[in-house]
Amino acid sequence: MLSSIKLTSRSVREYEGDAKIEDQVANNLDNKAVDTPGITSSHDSAETDNLPQSSVTEPRRKTHSIKGRLVALDAVRGLAVLGMYLQHFGSNPSVSALVSGTTTLLFVLCGGISYSIMGQRMMDRGAEVVAFRARMLARAVFVDIIGYFLIMLNTSYGIILPAYAAMFVLALVLFRRSTRTIVTTAAVLLVTAPPLMILGSSLFSKAYLLSDIAGGPMSALALTPAFVAGMAIGRFNLTSLRTALSLAGSGIVMLVIGKALAAFILPNWRLHFEQWLISVLGTAPVQPDEYAIWPLNTETPMWQLLLGTAPHSASTFQTLIGLGISLLVLGLACFVAKRFSTVLVPFAAVGRVALTMYAIQFVVVWILDLTKIGHSLEGVPFADIMIAVATLLLGLMIAQRPVGPLEGLMRRFDRLFSPTQPVSQTVK
Repeated sequence: MLSSIKLTSRSVREYEGDAKIEDQVANNLDNKAVDTPGITSSHDSAETDNLPQSSVTEPRRKTHSIKGRLVALDAVRGLAVLGMYLQHFGSNPSVSALVSGTTTLLFVLCGGISYSIMGQRMMDRGAEVVAFRARMLARAVFVDIIGYFLIMLNTSYGIILPAYAAMFVLALVLFRRSTRTIVTTAAVLLVTAPPLMILGSSLFSKAYLLSDIAGGPMSALALTPAFVAGMAIGRFNLTSLRTALSLAGSGIVMLVIGKALAAFILPNWRLHFEQWLISVLGTAPVQPDEYAIWPLNTETPMWQLLLGTAPHSASTFQTLIGLGISLLVLGLACFVAKRFSTVLVPFAAVGRVALTMYAIQFVVVWILDLTKIGHSLEGVPFADIMIAVATLLLGLMIAQRPVGPLEGLMRRFDRLFSPTQPVSQTVK
């Protein structure tokens, strides 16, 4: 886990759609392909034009990428988006039980991986730390704005983009730290984040900006363990077979431990814990006065969530299970990318325009509910298959563009805050 990623040995232009340039990109990719798509995309011509060439030459190795992107990571992000579509539009209880909550953690995990790769890529190309911080702060603002536009649609589903934006900012503390520090932080957050976010959901229930940071299961604090774990994984060589097997093996271990605890240990613990809470709080706690001064107007913290495993409960155990599934999926995708990468292409297309695809589902739900049509396909034969096919086709269609609509807007926005002159620092 202490190995650092090795990136391209020279600066390249990455204009998609130009065959000559694509060949140059393919030839210049070295030990690790760079993948920073979706919300943390960094395939910007401004960046690649202005950064200096590296003076370090590394041996070229085969990578499993398309146009400089890791197919496996794009595909896993695409699977997360596909799972959200199945959850929001489908009606199969078994499918919903599998994807609910898990897709969110998988999406966040991929975001952490891309964040780490993007930061390391910019540093290795000679960019100064302030340039990366400025870009992440700009993207945090952009993602937050998109998130609140989606929240204004008032659909029945939670929006994680404001929490995502907060994680972009909070992660700036870690992106220059060692892999050991990042792994340790992820482990500590896995245990400490749940009680803190439950306390935050009480204290910040009337403060929406603060609740995005630490106010419940959909807040940044609740999702940060997965994001920080992704930052650590971003330090690995994801094109390595050993990495693929390690990720899949770690995921299986975490999944087995989480499921065993949920089946044999937690029910008894939860019963005794809830009985203790009732004895302390009483069977009918007094409701807070909403007109009282803070914090006398806050609701009682829902401490019973600490031992839950329900989707989006964000407990230690639900996160452990969700991360186990996510690591297993990521490891399998990395393995498949080495042998049968063509299989992943449709899912990778969705992953390359993840921000656009994420936003589209809520707009569709809003339109269907507004017109009284309803967005559930309950009772329709093969509804989940239809949703999956439609999602993949939509992703493939949008991915034919050089960049997704929202991804393009985000790049234009963050260029306003990015340096336009070449930096003088060289790669060491």
